Amino acid sequence: MQLLAKDINKKIKNKNILIDINLKLDSGNIYGFVGRNGSGKTMLFRALSGLMKIDSGEIIYDKKILHRDMTILPNMGIILENAGLYPEFTGFKNLKLLAQINSKIDSAQINEAIIRVGLDPQDKRIVRKYSLGMKQRIVLAQAIMEKPDVLLLDEPTNALDDSGVELIRTIILEEKKRGALILIASHNKEDIHLLADKVYYMDNGNIIDRVV
Repeated sequence: MQLLAKDINKKIKNKNILIDINLKLDSGNIYGFVGRNGSGKTMLFRALSGLMKIDSGEIIYDKKILHRDMTILPNMGIILENAGLYPEFTGFKNLKLLAQINSKIDSAQINEAIIRVGLDPQDKRIVRKYSLGMKQRIVLAQAIMEKPDVLLLDEPTNALDDSGVELIRTIILEEKKRGALILIASHNKEDIHLLADKVYYMDNGNIIDRVV
């Protein structure tokens, strides 16, 4: 599978937030996106996922055009800043509710995803009582639980201790081996160095450089 961005542009309140973005991204690879806060990384992920419409250009996945042939990227897992969780529910119930949208997986597969990120699916604590690290883990579990073809991960190791960071990196590499197309935005240079096959540098809505 291939994800293409062709001359995509986006403006919000008269400010250019994505400018002439061109990308060619292939399954089985990890692409890193780096840049200071406000450089456009999160907005790019929102655009590529279909969660935000672009003003011009095309986003093409599997020869289908986003917002013409599909409303959002199909079979996608995503972590974005301020990811929404229901604070009054357990981690398992949060994932169960999300899984009901597509009805692809059952409770056993949800449990498997929770265990995989180092949490206990039987934990009766509600998400409000989770630590920041636990919240980050459960958000990753929701991203990977349906074995998506595309993963867009914005700061996937944020708020994790060293052992959590190592676990998440291992999971990301496992997802690559499975054949997923993975995009990572991270301020952790080590994440990018260890994981990414290609790195894109963003500044003021532009991709300014690429290192292979």
